[in-house]
Amino acid sequence: MNHYIDTFPGRKIIINEVPHLYFGGTSYLALQMDNDFQKLFINNIKKYGTNYGASRKSNIRLSVFEKAENYLANLIGSEGCITLSSGYLAGQFLAQALNSKEHYFFYAPNTHSALYQIKRKPFTTFAALNIAVREHLTSNKTTPIVFLDSIDFSGCNYPSFEALQVLPLEEIVLVVDDSHGLGVVGENGGGVHSILSKLNIKELIVCGSLGKGFGIQAGAIFGTSERIKSLTETSFYGGASPATPAAMATLLQANFIYDVKRKRLQRNMHHFSSHLKKRKKFHFMEGHPAYSFSDIQLTEYLEANRIIVTSFPYPDESAPLMSRIVLSAAHKKKDIEHVLHCINILP
Repeated sequence: MNHYIDTFPGRKIIINEVPHLYFGGTSYLALQMDNDFQKLFINNIKKYGTNYGASRKSNIRLSVFEKAENYLANLIGSEGCITLSSGYLAGQFLAQALNSKEHYFFYAPNTHSALYQIKRKPFTTFAALNIAVREHLTSNKTTPIVFLDSIDFSGCNYPSFEALQVLPLEEIVLVVDDSHGLGVVGENGGGVHSILSKLNIKELIVCGSLGKGFGIQAGAIFGTSERIKSLTETSFYGGASPATPAAMATLLQANFIYDVKRKRLQRNMHHFSSHLKKRKKFHFMEGHPAYSFSDIQLTEYLEANRIIVTSFPYPDESAPLMSRIVLSAAHKKKDIEHVLHCINILP
């Protein structure tokens, strides 16, 4: 059932004038309604304005963009980084830039729609993907580009990426959407780049949203210095408005907030995971706060107990129902105890 609300869905939301606990969405660090984070953002809006619609190629350039990109590259562990106005735009930009006669696209299971530039179905298994890529390499001179979601909520990829390692990675350009990892998993919220960079990949490119983990409306692409330079020279990049500079400045200034929030989230995840008795009902990844399930009756049961979770067909109405319990840094111990009690007493 769809619910319409008039405020940001934080720890609690009001449905039909009745307060419910909210265990959904993607605000993993609960930054959007955090007072300290908002103060930083508001002060930066006063300095940089609410929007900046000029091209990054303009003769007048704000230094905060380059500072934020250098900060992100160092955090993630890549040679270079560029930011854009959203994670979806970052994925589309990257897919468009790579769509050439020199490349052939392959989509791993559960790849996000942000990475699609051509009509091609994702493979249902990594075994099938592996066969297809190897057959392509024996009969074709074009470089395979494999698109992948780092966190696909099935537990197939992050954190070990075992299925990915059956592919001939040394001959592949791997494009990874890390929207649900950036700011949340990895050392200091650096995402999955440090894990994947240890594999023998021909070229690794990571992209994603900065909204889920870092709480700002922006997207980013991480790669080699050469790759990032080539992307900045495109008309796509030059013609697109950037992320708001106030968001970039807040990213640079909010380190202490990010650290505190990640620790709170990790504490909440540990408490939930260690006390969850019905573990077989869920798919989840160690170190990530989303617990997926496919039982519509569980969603209805939780709502009857004044708990709202994420539950809708994604990314369109023809897709399977996506349901998950999502923990955030805003949840209190009593919130988690309540949802645990409701789940653990089930037969």
